[in-house]
Amino acid sequence: MASTQIPQTVKQWNVVAFDGFDGLKFSEQPLPEIGDSQVLVYCQYRDLAIARGRYPNGVTQNVVPGSDGAGTVVAVGKQVTLFKPGDKVLTLFNQGHLGGNLTSQTIATGTGSTLDGVLRSHGAFNENALVRSPFNLTAAEASTLPCAGLTAWNALFGSVDHAVKAGHWVLVQGTGGVSIFALQFAKAAGARVIATTSSPDKVLALKKLGADHVLNYKDDPSWGVTARKLTGGRGVDHVVQVAGAKEMVQSIAAVKMCGAIDIIGFLADRRSESEPGFMSCVTNLFTARGILVGSRVQMEEMIEAVEAHPEALRPVVDQRVFKLEQLREAYEYQWSGQHFSKVVIEID
Repeated sequence: MASTQIPQTVKQWNVVAFDGFDGLKFSEQPLPEIGDSQVLVYCQYRDLAIARGRYPNGVTQNVVPGSDGAGTVVAVGKQVTLFKPGDKVLTLFNQGHLGGNLTSQTIATGTGSTLDGVLRSHGAFNENALVRSPFNLTAAEASTLPCAGLTAWNALFGSVDHAVKAGHWVLVQGTGGVSIFALQFAKAAGARVIATTSSPDKVLALKKLGADHVLNYKDDPSWGVTARKLTGGRGVDHVVQVAGAKEMVQSIAAVKMCGAIDIIGFLADRRSESEPGFMSCVTNLFTARGILVGSRVQMEEMIEAVEAHPEALRPVVDQRVFKLEQLREAYEYQWSGQHFSKVVIEID
């Protein structure tokens, strides 16, 4: 095993109870032995829902949370060929999803849910569960790519029939990490972007990132109809749908005939809302596509694009950066909705 500065212990968080952020426990533990196919990474950084017991795809008791991180290779097992000590790497969200479609097996390899995640000072990962980090980004910037960045990339370019092209109209909802990445990727592809927010304070930031139009969904409850009008009545080609049933109704109002709505995440666990009916899809003739991040192949493609467009595709990091010991505070901050794009945990 090649190595440099291998620690004896690891500082980490564990989810000991799935009933809120008080179920997070911080401790220092002995560093486990590194397997022959594993890479030991010094971690420099869907996580809220897991801690609150709302994640639908399976979790492991006492799991180390944190699905996306950036770090430096400290040591490698004797069978490792992809990396060497000193390499900068990113974690893969679903560690077994190397390419193609998800399966019942690969969906059960989630970092920070079924498999231990990145909210620890050091972690051992299978070499295939790591991807090289973009050479032009800081660790904080790069750490935002594995979940939010890759999800947005898959939403916009993961379908051959509905890949975003120059001249397309794209509607992105809100100012979370996925939506901000989708805005940046769409603009880099030459698309026109309509963004939504409920905060007047975030309008300027969205326009600085290239949004052609910004709609306040609180001031305009029929923002989907308004979005369609902005396209001259044809409708948007693509909707990045990150909210719930009420917002889906407006997404359907906005999308063009034979357009696409990419449904991401589970932010709206609002059982009281009436969901759009079966006939909504038939009547409007759009494609609804569920997204759960993406594959290693897609992540490598995204990294090449980020390196090719170093300024336009530089990740946006929230102005507040937290230390590892401040994890609960960071979770509360993001849960409150005060953040803009990605919240980063910095591990010294």
